Amino acid sequence: MRFRHPDGTTVHLAYCTNVHPAEDLAGVRDQLGRYGEPVRERLGVDRLGLGLWLARPVLDELLADGAALRRLRADLEARGLEVVTLNGFPYRGFGGAVVKHRVYRPDWADPERLRYTLDLARVLTELLPDDARRGSISTLPLGWRADWTPRHADPARRQLDRLARELARISGSTGRLLRVGFEPEPGCVVESTADAVRELADAAGPHLGVCLDACHLAVEHEEPAAALDRLAAAGLEVVKLQASAALVADRPRSAAGRTALEPYAEPRFLHQTREPGADGLLRRDDLDQALAGPDPLPGEHPWRVHFHVPLGAEPAAPLASTGPVLRETLGLLLGGPRAAVDHIEVETYTWPVLPPGPERRAPDASAAARTVGATAGAPDPVGGIAEELDWTRVELQRLGLKETDS
Repeated sequence: MRFRHPDGTTVHLAYCTNVHPAEDLAGVRDQLGRYGEPVRERLGVDRLGLGLWLARPVLDELLADGAALRRLRADLEARGLEVVTLNGFPYRGFGGAVVKHRVYRPDWADPERLRYTLDLARVLTELLPDDARRGSISTLPLGWRADWTPRHADPARRQLDRLARELARISGSTGRLLRVGFEPEPGCVVESTADAVRELADAAGPHLGVCLDACHLAVEHEEPAAALDRLAAAGLEVVKLQASAALVADRPRSAAGRTALEPYAEPRFLHQTREPGADGLLRRDDLDQALAGPDPLPGEHPWRVHFHVPLGAEPAAPLASTGPVLRETLGLLLGGPRAAVDHIEVETYTWPVLPPGPERRAPDASAAARTVGATAGAPDPVGGIAEELDWTRVELQRLGLKETDS
């Protein structure tokens, strides 16, 4: 889906395909017909953006066979789908029974992370629509903090320097500007925008910036305006916004709050949890640790949990979402005279592990979305994704953007 900002910028809206991960090319192509095209049809649009996740084995297939890459692009075009952004955070195994900390490997001190990202860039140049101004790739925020030692810093810096040089070379030879956005995430070396400035400002430039995930921003209790000002002052552009919302428990110490949270402590993904304290944020690396680990959070103040909640939907009381943080972030980036981002990716990858409840529907979505929505308590990825995209479409239109075909 494309929108025109009042300043003339084309803003691309996509959903990330890591919600239904595939580890081979056949699986990726199957996604297009099983999910991508039906989502487009439910939304009633001629063109839908996908933020493709291409696991390492898929890249190997595509790079070994130029015809396979051409077929993938042709399949996208035939189904009314387009790709201007790739999610390069997970390397492989995102569909595994247990993902947790594995998603942070290889990190940016490992040469394989550089090779993977540059291979994504080469594939993206072949998938970009002819009229797209630029492409983007999101990547992990250097690595998981507990795995990161001083010995990692110099190799990572050299690899970021090489990444910028190679992206410049590829962009120069193809005429397509390619940008990589490092995605701050709780628990990582770069978990906040302040960390991004400290670790990445020296590498900032036309090809390297930040992928801002609104869920992560909210979990870290960052104020969107201050965060964006901080990035701008350091010269770190927002390459991509991941439109997402976190889980909130206002009274986690209460019996009702605890009972409501427990189903979200599932074994597949990591759900970092944060609580404000007198000396700053209290941190636990996963929700089960916050609830009942050897050192649980006190629960005296509201918790924000890294569990992506479907957009436009609220969990059953006493839980809530950080949807207001996302709305504010959208307004700051796109509600002014200049578009400060042009790639938006809805990234609710938690549909497969979402507990039954009203958040499987979008009660405040438009009438069009409600007609295609999921039934409460029953998984419907096509309907749910369509509702999230429609919710985002409505928010963009409220900011003055116009949906467009070009």
